[in-house]
Amino acid sequence: MNGKNILLIVTGSIAAYKSVDMARRLLDEGFSVRVVMTEAACRFVAPLTFEAVTGKPVSTNLFSEPFSHISLSKEADLFLIAPATANTINKLSCGIADDLPGNLYLTYEGKILIAPAMNCRMYRHPSVQKSIRELKKLDIDFVGPVPGSLACGDEGEGRMAEVSAIVEAAVSALTPKDLSKHNILVTAGPTVEPIDPVRYISNRSSGRMGFAIAKAAARRGAQVTLVSGPVSLTPPDNISYVPVQTALEMEAAVLKRAPKATVIIMAAAVADFAPAVMNRNKIGKGDISSITLKKTPDILKKAGSIKGKRLLIGFAAETGKDIESAREKLKRKNLDLIVLNDVTQEGAGFDVDTNIVTIIDRSGKSTDYPLMNKIELADVILDRLPALKK
Repeated sequence: MNGKNILLIVTGSIAAYKSVDMARRLLDEGFSVRVVMTEAACRFVAPLTFEAVTGKPVSTNLFSEPFSHISLSKEADLFLIAPATANTINKLSCGIADDLPGNLYLTYEGKILIAPAMNCRMYRHPSVQKSIRELKKLDIDFVGPVPGSLACGDEGEGRMAEVSAIVEAAVSALTPKDLSKHNILVTAGPTVEPIDPVRYISNRSSGRMGFAIAKAAARRGAQVTLVSGPVSLTPPDNISYVPVQTALEMEAAVLKRAPKATVIIMAAAVADFAPAVMNRNKIGKGDISSITLKKTPDILKKAGSIKGKRLLIGFAAETGKDIESAREKLKRKNLDLIVLNDVTQEGAGFDVDTNIVTIIDRSGKSTDYPLMNKIELADVILDRLPALKK
C-alpha cells in the first residue's frame, strides 16, 4: 500500500473519534492519509487531532481552499467515508453537493468505501435503505454497520464497523484481484490431542502464518476457506472459517473441502502424536506413570495423494536449515512448493509476526527470503502460484 493515497471523509457522528485511530492504522499500512471533515464532525473531534496524527492539513470548508474539491479527489486512490451519517448517505445518493465532501464525491472517479454509523431506527428507515441500494448500484462498497449498543442507549444495527474491519476493507479495495479465479483452502494453528478432559498434547503454533495467508488471498480476490485449530486470532470477515480441535477433525474438514479447492496451503502444525486412549475422567497425578501414544493422520500426505490438478503447498518448521530434508518431504508428499523455516532463528519462531524462510519448488530449486512480516510472506507465497501452474 506504500504510495497509495486515502481521502478520509469524517462526518458528524459520535463515531468520529474512532476515525482518529483509523487514520493512524491506515498510516501503519503504508497509506498516505488526507482528512476532510464536515462542520458537524468538527463538533465531535478537533481538526487539529487529525492533523497531528496524519501530519497533513485537514480540509473543512469548501471555500477556504480554491479548487480543493478537485485537487483532493485527483490525488486520492480511495474515497473513504467513515463514519457516514444518514444525512451524508442520503445526500450522496441524490448528488447533493452543498459542502466539501459532496463536491469531492462528484469529482472523484475511483474506488469508494462507506462505513455507515447512525441510530438503528435511522438505518432501517426506507429512505436510508433506498439510498444505500442506489449507491451500491454505482459499485460503491459498504462496510458495516454492525449490531450493538449505540451512544443513545438503544441496541441494534447502526454501530460503525470495527476500525480493524474498515482498514482491512480499505486494503482489500486497493489490492489487485489477481486470484479471483481461485478457491484456496488454508490450514492454520495447532491441533490439540486430549489425554483427559483437562490435559492435552499440542505444540506452540499460533496460527499467524495460516491466518496471514488466508487474509492475503482474500484481499486478492480468492474464495478462501480457513481450517484452523485452537488459536486466539480473529478470522477475517470475508472468508469461510472452520474451527477444529484434533488432527482427525482437521483431516475430515480438509478432505471434505479439498474437491472444490484449486489450491491447498497446509500451514497448520498438526500434532504428530495423540494419546492412544482419551480418558473420560481426569487422571490423578499419582496415577500417571506413562502415556501410550499413537501417530496422528498425515493430512499433508493424504492431500498429496488426492490433489489431482490442484496446487499443494506445505510447510516445514525445523530446528535448523535442512534443505535436503525439506526437498525429500516435498517429493514424498507430492507437493508443488514447500516453505522451510528454522524456528531457532530470531524472528522466525512461534507466536511472532515475522518469519525467515527458504522456499523450495518441485524442481528442487530453493530461494532464501530475509526477515519479513508474515502478511508480506503470504503474498510472496501467493505470487508463486502462476509459475506453479505452468
